[in-house]
Amino acid sequence: MSRALAERLFRAPGALKARVARYGTIVDERGATIDRGLAIWFSAPHSYTGEDVLELHVHGSPVIAREVVRAAIACGARDAAPGEFTRRAFLNGKMGLHEAAAVADVIEAETRSAARAAVANLAGGLSGEVAALRARLTSILEQLSGAIDFPEEVPEPDRSALESAVTEIAERLRGLRCDGERGRLVREGITVAIVGPPNAGKSSLLNALLGEDRAIVSETPGTTRDTIEESVAIGGVPVRLVDTAGIRAHADRLESAGIERTRRALAGARIALVVLDGARPLDAEAREMLAATQGRDRIVFINKADLGVRLVLPGGAAVAPIVGSAFDPASAGELRDAIARAGWNGELPDLERPHLASAREFDAVNESLDALERAGATLAAGEPSDLCAGELTRAFSALGHVCESVAAEEVLDGVFSRFCIGK
Repeated sequence: MSRALAERLFRAPGALKARVARYGTIVDERGATIDRGLAIWFSAPHSYTGEDVLELHVHGSPVIAREVVRAAIACGARDAAPGEFTRRAFLNGKMGLHEAAAVADVIEAETRSAARAAVANLAGGLSGEVAALRARLTSILEQLSGAIDFPEEVPEPDRSALESAVTEIAERLRGLRCDGERGRLVREGITVAIVGPPNAGKSSLLNALLGEDRAIVSETPGTTRDTIEESVAIGGVPVRLVDTAGIRAHADRLESAGIERTRRALAGARIALVVLDGARPLDAEAREMLAATQGRDRIVFINKADLGVRLVLPGGAAVAPIVGSAFDPASAGELRDAIARAGWNGELPDLERPHLASAREFDAVNESLDALERAGATLAAGEPSDLCAGELTRAFSALGHVCESVAAEEVLDGVFSRFCIGK
């Protein structure tokens, strides 16, 4: 079909050669010229999908692109379904399911770090790592199976070596899971709720962290009646900042609605950025906010230090609060560093290493880890080593679902539902 389309849509001296760009004329189904451009022919299996593929490179005009697509459809082609090219590549064995999902991550990446992490997954390194772990488990299971089936001919595996191997595999899986959690932060980002009493300077701080005047700033308490959400990259990770209404006891009906939204935003945030007015002594509203955020990830910022600091935190209320001003660039920089430390412990993942990316992959690794831990407990209790064979088999099977080459139709539908048209 691709070769037939090439013969109808492209005119150039000589025949197309595989993987060689040729310059010529692109025509419609009636032979009328649409554009001058390039055609590249990829013969199976040396293409993205593993099938015969024709690429037409045209000028950037949307009109020309539409006309070329219309002409191709008139000649017998059809619009690709969302993710169809990548789905065909998976079905034809050109990539695993993990690499196929990484294509969508590359397309959706919002930061440079997210793009680097997605490209690392696209390279297929995770499949190799998981294959190596499964190979270790295969070797162990073969030894156990031989000892069980032929006890007089095959010696039982060395118990100490078996325990060490199970422990090592489990540690490597924990490392994969940890890298996956950090990779998820790079892709999805974190939410920071900026909370505090009215007129503490929350909106001014939002503007400072964004580097632009996004929120209305006023000396009148209660100016912010609704949540304002904006995104900014901090350390290469997307951070969603949520400016909220100040919480106080005596509020009118409209302000109370904003306060309720503040409570919901605070409950859904990973980090609470508590802003207090440092130019005033600690009052009941500030105490209430400190109590409401106690025991969770939070940053306490004592604002308005340029007006003199009169606020003193109660003992144990916070560890090393940041004292500064929303109008001081140095304070904004210090807060960005604090968000990085609180959000991902100041340690970004190695973006060149592939990592777990989907809930399905995390579930598979968690099941495998559970099986390995049970097998390790059996060995540590001094039970016969053949009793752990069942759990090791479960660990082996679970890992097969991390980068499986065969997947149920509903799994494929879930993976490729994220794709845009075509790719």
